[in-house]
Amino acid sequence: MRTSRVLLVLLLAVGAAACSSKGKVREPAKLASIEAPAVKPQTVWSHSAGKGSNGEFGGLRLALEADALFAADTAGRVYAFEPKTGKRLWEASTQSRVISGPGVSGDLVLVGTLDAEVIALSRADGKEKWRRSVSSEVMSAPVGNGDVVVARSGDGRVYGLTATRGDRVWLQDRTVPNLTLRGMSTPLLAGNRVYIGFDNGRLAALKLSDGTPEWEQVVAVPSGRTELERLTDVDASLLDNGRDLFAASFGGEVACLDGDTGQVLWRRSIKSYTGFAEAGDFIVVTDESGVVWALDARTGAAAWKQEGLLNRRLSPPVSFKDWIVVGDFEGYLHWLDPKDGKIVGRSREGSDPIRAALVTGDDLLYVMNNTGRVAAVHLK
Repeated sequence: MRTSRVLLVLLLAVGAAACSSKGKVREPAKLASIEAPAVKPQTVWSHSAGKGSNGEFGGLRLALEADALFAADTAGRVYAFEPKTGKRLWEASTQSRVISGPGVSGDLVLVGTLDAEVIALSRADGKEKWRRSVSSEVMSAPVGNGDVVVARSGDGRVYGLTATRGDRVWLQDRTVPNLTLRGMSTPLLAGNRVYIGFDNGRLAALKLSDGTPEWEQVVAVPSGRTELERLTDVDASLLDNGRDLFAASFGGEVACLDGDTGQVLWRRSIKSYTGFAEAGDFIVVTDESGVVWALDARTGAAAWKQEGLLNRRLSPPVSFKDWIVVGDFEGYLHWLDPKDGKIVGRSREGSDPIRAALVTGDDLLYVMNNTGRVAAVHLK
């Protein structure tokens, strides 16, 4: 059955990050001491958001809005915190196995479940507004623009739902390969369009109003003799910098595309399942082995790469203040200079892995680890 094969791929993919082609264990890089750190991060507040992912691979993340910082856990609880102080504003129990979200759409907070549901809660107090069944588990955060909610299910379907009641407006369906990574990129909204990265290595632009495809483009083509070698999932978070669209595939390609036409502007041979950050004229991406790359956004040429974090299972990078920040499997935050990739600071938020994307506010950086610890960090 496909579910068992997906789980097998997850284990193999995790193992691939720890083993070389010769079968030798690839140890995580030891952290070198930093002389005269250029940054001095300080934790402003930290609180628990339940169990966090509790060992599950999915799409749990933080969602920051002006009124609240939202989080969820696999026990089905959803939380709203005051961003500056960490005060809990409300907590809601969905009584479901939440695996993705939250996403925010207008006055709704959205989560997806392992039991093939999209659940919408009131942004003001967490009361349930509606829930809608779909065809399979919802592994990436549902998102919306206040009128239409977009949700993805594990069987390759993309749903457009009304924000008022969750009624289905449109449906797009794509064939899913026999073997895929467990996880999906979150749909990316841009104006009247939504971009979707699929498990078959393709990227599509759909009209948000009715789901009509505007274009579809290949990011990576399957290659290799085994199904594992032929994985091409576009699971990394997509990036729209207002000019171009960036996507990454586990098949080994980072691509820059014209968001209006889907035309590929450049490609770079980098295998990633995390995501991007924008830093001036560069985009920064972490690859599957723990190398951090800075690429020229217009040409794809490598400006620098940082190999001091090999095999530390890095989070997606984020740009905060004047620095690039990534989390790792031991709860460390590593602060990099975007000009040359040098590690200029280090801090720690507990000892558990940081897998979810870090989120930035005006003055604070928000972090959630796998066990549900949520923290706000600022620079002294």
